[in-house]
Amino acid sequence: MNRDQAIGAALMVASVAGIAIYGWLLVSPWSYVVLQLTAFVAVAGVLGILAWIGYTLATTPPPKPIEEIEKEIEEELRRLEEEAKKEAGGCCQESSAGEGSA
Repeated sequence: MNRDQAIGAALMVASVAGIAIYGWLLVSPWSYVVLQLTAFVAVAGVLGILAWIGYTLATTPPPKPIEEIEKEIEEELRRLEEEAKKEAGGCCQESSAGEGSA
């Protein structure tokens, strides 16, 4: 049994034990407290996730306007085309010089 399988088996056993304990607590004298605690944890979990989403939205900077992105792409494209022309120009001059000497 590799490590992942051992962790999976442990999670399965712990989950089944948790279900059994929770079921027993629901019929025990502490059932009212268990239900209150369950409701609190569920509501706190949902509200905590909503708070995290809100914090992320509030602290994330807004995206660049599409016009600015298009301008950057056009500049990059022009730069790449100029580099390609320089490389192609140097390539053709070298090959034509090589052909003349043969």
